[in-house]
Amino acid sequence: MSKPMTSGSRDAKFTYGSTMRHVLVMTSTGSVGLIAIFLVDFANLFYIAQLGIEELAAAIGYAGTIMFFNSAIGIGLSIAASASVSRRIGQGDVRSAHRLVTMSLIISTIISLLVVAGSMPFLDDLAMLLGATGQTLDYTIHFLYIVVPSMPFLVGAMVLSALLRSVGDARGAMFVTLSSGLVAAILDPILIFVFDLGLTGAAIASVISRVFMVGVGFYILILKHNMIGKPELPKIASDTIDLFKVATPAMLTNIATPAGNAWIISEMAQFGDGAVAGFAIVGRIIPVAFGALFALSGAVGPIIGQNFGALEFDRLSKVVKDALLLIVIYTLSAWGLLFILQGPLVQFFNAEGDSASLVFFFCTFAAAGFLFNAALFVTNAVFNNLGFPFYSMLFNWGRATLGTIPFTIVGAYFYQANGVLAGQAIGGVVFAFTAQYVCWRMIARMRRDKLEAA
Repeated sequence: MSKPMTSGSRDAKFTYGSTMRHVLVMTSTGSVGLIAIFLVDFANLFYIAQLGIEELAAAIGYAGTIMFFNSAIGIGLSIAASASVSRRIGQGDVRSAHRLVTMSLIISTIISLLVVAGSMPFLDDLAMLLGATGQTLDYTIHFLYIVVPSMPFLVGAMVLSALLRSVGDARGAMFVTLSSGLVAAILDPILIFVFDLGLTGAAIASVISRVFMVGVGFYILILKHNMIGKPELPKIASDTIDLFKVATPAMLTNIATPAGNAWIISEMAQFGDGAVAGFAIVGRIIPVAFGALFALSGAVGPIIGQNFGALEFDRLSKVVKDALLLIVIYTLSAWGLLFILQGPLVQFFNAEGDSASLVFFFCTFAAAGFLFNAALFVTNAVFNNLGFPFYSMLFNWGRATLGTIPFTIVGAYFYQANGVLAGQAIGGVVFAFTAQYVCWRMIARMRRDKLEAA
């Protein structure tokens, strides 16, 4: 049912029209850009695998796990920017929203620079902590020294894309991430093979693509939307506090995922470079196969934020139901496709032994776990945009610790590397259901409070 647009709400496009249409449009456009990046990572590992050196593929796995921590911080900052800006837009306070756009970009840049400065001296220790040794360790460190300093560009691009989603510009947000994938797709084979730079070429391509992505984001944000607002001195402190109220728990929430992955890869390391290389392959298959689910969690955030700002709780509930329905349909379809394509995937990556076994097991069984992972992603988006980011942090860390460590230890003991993947998938089920229960109770309580206030 359409909602009449007022002067204060005309920019809040998610507060009227079909909720499922908003979810599908935002998710599909977000998926295109994300999957473009993931496909480049997928091809990256393929190119490296063609060099015939198992240690290189393992190094990509270790480096990817460490860089995931950087990405998690960027995701947390982008969640804060999107939640804060979309809520102000839903309230009709466009001037305040534009001011928060500028503040979020400034704060995210400062934080990412501090993280780079703090992490660079410890990259060797982090790689060794994960289990990298010998030549694999050398390759991992070499790759990280090139790519990690470009983190401010990655974080900036994430925030820019989230800001565009907060005003409903799904296509603009898509072009930000899509541009990165296109640049890397062109540069990767040229630098890796034509210039014979190997792993160094892959790292350089990643850095250039991140810089390009930021340029596209600023171009759309400024020229199309004119969203950059001037910070107001009396408001700087309150705006910063508003952003950090969401950003701090959101960053801590998203760090839980790479922390869990770090534990997984350390468990894999005890079974040798073959198992780690197999996990690296699985790590590239997951985003391509389930990219839409990663996009979905970012897509529903602004829709929830605007409707919460406008106190449209019936529409808010419908958005969550639409997202869960989409998760079920998509996960079952992707899982079936992976089951069919598992043989070609193993051949594509030249996987053998433990690597091949891990890929086969994931495509046959463990991929089903994303049904519950994605449900948790959406629940986290609800918590973050309703002003309860602590719950996201609680469930994500619970999932990464109690839902991962004991299950993977038992799995590794009985079924080696395959058991680690199985344990990770099984451990997430309880936390997904519990988070859903809390989420719906919260929405019902807020709706009841609104009716009582009226």
